[in-house]
Amino acid sequence: MMKSCIHIYCGDGKGKTTAAIGLSVRASGCGKKVLVTRFLKTDHSGEVKVLDAIPGITVTPCERSFGFFTRMTEEQKKEAAVYYSQLLASTLEKAVNEEYDLLVMDEIMAVCNYGLVDEEVVRKFLVDRPKGLEVVLTGRNPSKELTDLADYVSEIHKIKHPYDQGLNARKGIEY
Repeated sequence: MMKSCIHIYCGDGKGKTTAAIGLSVRASGCGKKVLVTRFLKTDHSGEVKVLDAIPGITVTPCERSFGFFTRMTEEQKKEAAVYYSQLLASTLEKAVNEEYDLLVMDEIMAVCNYGLVDEEVVRKFLVDRPKGLEVVLTGRNPSKELTDLADYVSEIHKIKHPYDQGLNARKGIEY
């Protein structure tokens, strides 16, 4: 069996999720079974509908939305922590029990950094994961502990972005 690796796509630039989705499509095209779980994102993003139609790719549905973390009340943060911790636990269980080849945890860094999930749970899973399970983690500011565990760390650095000039996210481009 070939060694499986841990990938991190991080940084302040656009393209972290895009890179993870591209790898998911490539893996599926080669007959691999892919599980994509998105944290802090709704199912309204353009790639969800297409990914759901690709054989071999399963996208975990986002059943709750809490909005931007900085706008959440303390009560909403508590609810979000319960929800995302349960989502993480069910994702990790599903990845193992249903024998996926690739697991993508989109924006996992954010939920770790905001304290909405316990990063130690993620680290322990990465260390103890099945030998054949490739894992992709996305988001800004990964911890040193996560980057030390990773085989690939790709930082996507923003040089220029239309948002800086007041252009809001556009459907089909940024979401």
